[in-house]
Amino acid sequence: MFKRSVVLLIAGVVVVSLAAAAFLVPGMKSKRSGGERSKVAIIYVDGVIVGGRGQAGLLGESGGTDAIIKQLHQARDDAAVKAVVLRINSPGGSAPASQEVGTEIKKLRATGKPVVASMGDVAASGGYWLAAVTDRIYANPATLTGSIGVYIPYANWQELYNKIGIRSEKIKSGPHKDILSPDRPMTAEERAIIQVMVDDLYGQFVAVVAEGRKMEPARVRQLADGRIYTGSQAKELGLVDELGTMYDAIDGVAAMAGIKGKPVLKEYGKVSPWSLLFGSGEDVSLERLFFRQIRQDAPLTAPLAIPEKW
Repeated sequence: MFKRSVVLLIAGVVVVSLAAAAFLVPGMKSKRSGGERSKVAIIYVDGVIVGGRGQAGLLGESGGTDAIIKQLHQARDDAAVKAVVLRINSPGGSAPASQEVGTEIKKLRATGKPVVASMGDVAASGGYWLAAVTDRIYANPATLTGSIGVYIPYANWQELYNKIGIRSEKIKSGPHKDILSPDRPMTAEERAIIQVMVDDLYGQFVAVVAEGRKMEPARVRQLADGRIYTGSQAKELGLVDELGTMYDAIDGVAAMAGIKGKPVLKEYGKVSPWSLLFGSGEDVSLERLFFRQIRQDAPLTAPLAIPEKW
């Protein structure tokens, strides 16, 4: 009887705590205070940029661009949102994921809503790709940015396998089906195939920067040797427009949208107590959450646009 009372007491405390948090945490509050006044939306791009669905919970965390794209659509469809700040704090990620988000940013801008990038600690490689498609880029003087380039990782573990007595074999449908396999050295033909892919992706990256920054592609290629720049250096080179904080970016984009006075902010992607427990997705799948913990996620196979020596 005593144990049952203790369990009920603990359960009651948990329920009351969650209910209180639901009202106290900003992400759970109603946004009615802003009414229908013109708003500036803030969308966060944090961490490595990878495609797919995001999932965050007490048992683990991984990011995905589907949530960012969803927030871009919400900002586009909300008539009260007149402008958007893309707050980027990312070392980059996969080229396809960066490209997909960049395309959605362009669609949002096409509706007449200005989009401005605000760089935090790092906005490099894929992070810079996203910034390059916005109307204006703000960076702090010490922000690390640039790293315009592409690489595809490859490791050859054959010697290690030989030392520990592992021999790997594959039955292939074609000579290049296991290209980039870590079980054996890369052939000259395979290296040429991968180099063509990297050059193609690099050309796409350069084209995005050239278009977004209104630069000649030849000038972009001079700057795009993969190195990173400070915010101050990037400003001098024309890779960013302004040196300033996120609040400078907010004021700037509000002025671009014609918003008078201090803008009302609408932040997307805040984490609520419920999402902390059950994940950020609307559809809670305990089965998926469980299996994500007991297996290793598939390694990234998409070409990466992340700094190689980050």
